[in-house]
Amino acid sequence: MNHRKWLWMVVLLACWFPALLNPAHAQTYTALESMQIHANRATSSLLLYRGEGFQKAHLARMESDLKALADRVDSFPGARNDLHPLHQVLQTTLREGASFGREEDDMPWGWPLQMSKALRDFLTAVRSQQGANVRAELPAKVEYLTVQYLSRAYVGSFETAREQPDTYLGQDERRLVPSIDEQLAALDGKSNVAIAKLKTRWEFLKVALEDMNSGNNSFNTASGRAFAPIMVDRHARSLSDQWMALAPD
Repeated sequence: MNHRKWLWMVVLLACWFPALLNPAHAQTYTALESMQIHANRATSSLLLYRGEGFQKAHLARMESDLKALADRVDSFPGARNDLHPLHQVLQTTLREGASFGREEDDMPWGWPLQMSKALRDFLTAVRSQQGANVRAELPAKVEYLTVQYLSRAYVGSFETAREQPDTYLGQDERRLVPSIDEQLAALDGKSNVAIAKLKTRWEFLKVALEDMNSGNNSFNTASGRAFAPIMVDRHARSLSDQWMALAPD
């Protein structure tokens, strides 16, 4: 009888432990996912601000994105020492980009490279803390591709992390679109309406992203159609919002 009681307690504890550990795991997962998303979103907002006539709404959105990012960084208990200074560099760089005048010559020619590096360095630091949990990267991949798309549409080519060809930070649409396709294909859209909607939005969005034509230095789309940065930005944000809503509790 005592043996049975002991065995029952072992089974019960085994069932309890995942539930006890899951909140901390979910918190870390959400924080790392959110930091990557908001860093990309703040960069996209800046590109929209400069590319769409310096509208105050886009500047306000950039500041909102930066605040959301700062809140996540400041509240993340596991942040390593390098994360905060890299976050500060990104924040300063984006605000500097917003301060340049309206004329093309008002922005130093090398500044887009600085912007790319500030974003890449911060994302690299965040990504290094997630370990094997690459599932958190699906919405970040979409938002990162959106930054690349807006960069090509407004300021020129975005420089990816060439030293990281096996991570999403070193990839463009030629590898990221198939990678996102693969991750979404693993999700069951037949029994989950939210996942089905997510997949539908992606099928629409990826048509534009595949047309980015990153392998061509002419900055024209592969199809010859005009870039559609506002549409891509809007659908990318909606898709990543939908994805975050599916994140584990």
